[in-house]
Amino acid sequence: MAGDRAPAALLPDTAPAAPGFAAAGPISAGEPRPAAEPGDPAPAAEAIAAGAQPAGRGAQEPSRTGALPRRGVGAEAALEQLSRLLAAGSADPADPACAAHLHCPPLAVAVAADVVASALNPSMDSWDQAPVASELEREFTAGIARLCYPDAANPDAVVTTGGTESNLLGLLLARENGVVQPVCGANAHHSVARAAWLLGLPAPIVVPCAGDRLLPDALETVLTPGCVVVATAGTTNTGTLDPLPEIARICHRHQARLHVDAAYGGMALCSDTLKTKLAGLELADSVALDLHKFGWQPVAAGLFAARDAADLGALTVRAEYLNADDDTEAGLPDLLGRSIRTSRRPDAFRMAVTVHALGTDGLGALVERCCATAAEVARHVDEHPGLRLWGPPELSTVVLRPVVADKTETAGDELVARVRRALLEAGTAVIGRAALPTGPGGANQLWLKLTLLHPHTTATDYVPLLDRIVAAAGAELVAGRESPVAS
Repeated sequence: MAGDRAPAALLPDTAPAAPGFAAAGPISAGEPRPAAEPGDPAPAAEAIAAGAQPAGRGAQEPSRTGALPRRGVGAEAALEQLSRLLAAGSADPADPACAAHLHCPPLAVAVAADVVASALNPSMDSWDQAPVASELEREFTAGIARLCYPDAANPDAVVTTGGTESNLLGLLLARENGVVQPVCGANAHHSVARAAWLLGLPAPIVVPCAGDRLLPDALETVLTPGCVVVATAGTTNTGTLDPLPEIARICHRHQARLHVDAAYGGMALCSDTLKTKLAGLELADSVALDLHKFGWQPVAAGLFAARDAADLGALTVRAEYLNADDDTEAGLPDLLGRSIRTSRRPDAFRMAVTVHALGTDGLGALVERCCATAAEVARHVDEHPGLRLWGPPELSTVVLRPVVADKTETAGDELVARVRRALLEAGTAVIGRAALPTGPGGANQLWLKLTLLHPHTTATDYVPLLDRIVAAAGAELVAGRESPVAS
């Protein structure tokens, strides 16, 4: 299985595990651990118990170790026991066969910074708890705001837990500006509808897409000055980007607000080569970004940018013990108005450390590597006789379907679903799924999805996985024919 593992320097010093899952086995004594570079993913946590590999839904039985004991076992034993369980039963995002989701291998520098922040534990709800952390956050978010809005007079950004919270903020600020009707494409993230529900807004008007892109012309008949359009720059299913300049022009013409969910694709702004894909982003009223995708941060690392900092005034709330009027009038920064949360971690610290280590150019280069690898993997898919490619990737998502699924009369989607589960339950691979309107008459078909977020892998690391998908499809086709239920 060596051919489908990540480069050895990026993996823990342990015995090989099933691809897609954290390695298991004792650390080899006397073998030096490779030095971590700022741009290297952190090694996955080691499973100390030899042979502990997840395979199948019942492989990891519940353990009483994780209950609430009356008497503790001590810090060292508790850490060892529960770390064994966690590492032995975790998907390893540094493994090429772990490619289902926007689940990145975090950079070593980000993990180290996270430990520092956790140890110091500044709480970002009042300045007296986090004087320097708040200043570092202010400088970092100001830089992110300027990255999104290079020519805006007064942009600003705040830290969130990810795209879901950022999309909630996008609709919240729209509502506070008198906008009450969300509009989005059929490709929009599920959090858009959830945000509308949470805010008491009408359900989003969903307009059609083609090629997983929102059709701008479909907006013309539904937009009014009371609408907020949520466009997507990097869809969850395919990584496709909506045509932002056209959407922005239509929104401007109809006096509608525009929020862009760029949780996936937003950090392509750091690449001189790729940032043209995000042309028009600067025309949006607000933007969602995630650095736990293209940013290689431990979860959570979300950001929300607004073209006009005044919009963020809607988050202002007063609590005497946190941001008393006389304190803010005396010049103490108000942190409570920087989030919809109260207590929150200093998540900006590890993001700031990472950018300080790599620079935006360094982050952009990592994004470029992932996208280039995806393009090469897509070429291998297109040339593989057992696979069908959905289309060229715009970012780092490769969507494919076993050819045999199209040769069955009625059960093609069922076969695709079984292939994914078979690879997962065997501990072989963690791959995603996407329902796309590619069937007869535009009906949805089920596709498999590889989301490539490891910047130091190459297409060669993924070729064995493609062969495994085809082999699994063939095996599931035979199993389906032989099943008494199927017959």
